[in-house]
Amino acid sequence: MSQIVSVSPHCHAKVSTQGIMRDVLIALCPALVAGVVNFGWRALLVTAVCVAACMFFEWGFEKLCGKKSTVSDLSAAVSGVLLAFNLPVSIPLWQAVFGALVAMVAVKGLFGGLGKNFANPAIVARIVLFLAFSSSMTAWVYPDLASGATPLAVLAKGESVDYLTLLLGHHGGCIGETCALALLLGFAYLLLRRVITWQAPVCFVGTVFLLSLILGQDALRQILSGGLLLGAIFMATDYVTTPQTGWGRALFGIGAGLLTVLIRFYGAYAEGVSFAILFMNILTPYLTKWTRTKPLGGAKA
Repeated sequence: MSQIVSVSPHCHAKVSTQGIMRDVLIALCPALVAGVVNFGWRALLVTAVCVAACMFFEWGFEKLCGKKSTVSDLSAAVSGVLLAFNLPVSIPLWQAVFGALVAMVAVKGLFGGLGKNFANPAIVARIVLFLAFSSSMTAWVYPDLASGATPLAVLAKGESVDYLTLLLGHHGGCIGETCALALLLGFAYLLLRRVITWQAPVCFVGTVFLLSLILGQDALRQILSGGLLLGAIFMATDYVTTPQTGWGRALFGIGAGLLTVLIRFYGAYAEGVSFAILFMNILTPYLTKWTRTKPLGGAKA
């Protein structure tokens, strides 16, 4: 009796999609707590609405298409949290729900579901919301509920923000991006659990740091500001939309870092992480192909 199997290497592990997503949700908890502490209980409300909407739209689309429900794998819940973390706390809830619709149907469902989407659903949803509702998406709120500029906008004016403020997230910005310390705790957890590898986030942040130094900017404040750490740790490490090889992930991070710096310093927007990750998502199949090693004696692909 013959069997058809894929080429080596063959991985034997008890790791499941649900287990991986559960670890990601745990890693996101410190940033969620920081978001509630800094912005109030509405941060939790926005997050809950995004998670519920993402899970509902995934379930509904699969039901409509006659497919088996995959809501229990928790990937929709992760997308919901990441979407909420990329939104200002003052976002109208109906716009957050619309973002969930874009993420789960337009980006994930229509392309075949988990494992087949070409880009990170939360990233695309954030960009669509930014382009469609620019006023509400840039209505930054400080923890004392007073409107104001983000640290990147402050730095662009030549002013400064102290490091402790950036580490603790007591400033304007999106719900999940402000507290650098909380994001770094999540990063450490994911590394210890071996859910992610270091190449993409380290190369992403390292490229921004190095180029900022070369261009005469405050490099440390650049990496602690905006959505860089959130994007590098939780979205540039997505299994589906980032390269499968170590060198591919490193090139992904370098490319995303370069694009982020170009947009931040020479573009029309103060932030460039979302656009950078989306562009590199498109290049992911090519990066994987170019960096895949050939087995000894194997034919050239």
